[in-house]
Amino acid sequence: MKVTLINYTHNALDTLIFTKNTRLSMHAGLMAEIAEWPMEKKLAELEYMRNTIASSWEFIDYIFMIEGVSRAFTHQLVRHRVGVSFAQQAQRAVDMTGFEYITGPSIKNEAQIETYRTTMDKISKSYNDLLGFGVNKQDARGVLPTNISTNIVMKANLRTLSDMGLKRLCTKSQGEFQDVFRAMRDAVLAVHPWADGFIRVHCAKWGVCMFPTYIGCPVKGRVYDPTTGAAYDGGVAAKPDEIQVVWETNRGEAQP
Repeated sequence: MKVTLINYTHNALDTLIFTKNTRLSMHAGLMAEIAEWPMEKKLAELEYMRNTIASSWEFIDYIFMIEGVSRAFTHQLVRHRVGVSFAQQAQRAVDMTGFEYITGPSIKNEAQIETYRTTMDKISKSYNDLLGFGVNKQDARGVLPTNISTNIVMKANLRTLSDMGLKRLCTKSQGEFQDVFRAMRDAVLAVHPWADGFIRVHCAKWGVCMFPTYIGCPVKGRVYDPTTGAAYDGGVAAKPDEIQVVWETNRGEAQP
């Protein structure tokens, strides 16, 4: 799997602050004024914006090239429909002869691996046979596996990434999605370090677990339980920033 940030809003910080401040002051020179602000003032403004109306976040875009992922993952990815655009490799048009595939993490021992590999080899042969019989690609693709490797381009604005991160950064998330979204977050922070507070897992952003019945979470013992008013393990709940540190160092085993 590989995630590449291929384009993004380059003056994002100033644009983010500008679009937020237009609600209070809109004039031609506002953008230029913000550009002259010291970084300390800009970061203070961002701290406020993290917990206020998120409409201005929609003006900041990121475009990702996501390679070597399964179709099973992209079926989940495209369920996110607000503030996103997708362009995916088309099996209808592309000859998938010799396709690669993704092996799930629970397929570990020799018998499991051999069964999985043999099945994929049979599918590959059947696909090639169908093409050899004159079947067109759009019909032959019907035998291809869900875990076939594919590539997809995704554009998302900052508000969408923030909403996705609440769920997809959680260790409850399906393993491949969790891995991909962590890589997307890392790519964003590489160009916009200030976005750290905008793209966080739900518990690290709000201090409350999004999935109270989820068992086996490495972070839950630090998270606030709204029913008891304490941490889920009965101790003292941590602050969101402290939870973020725990999350960063205890990523846990991704779910299959």
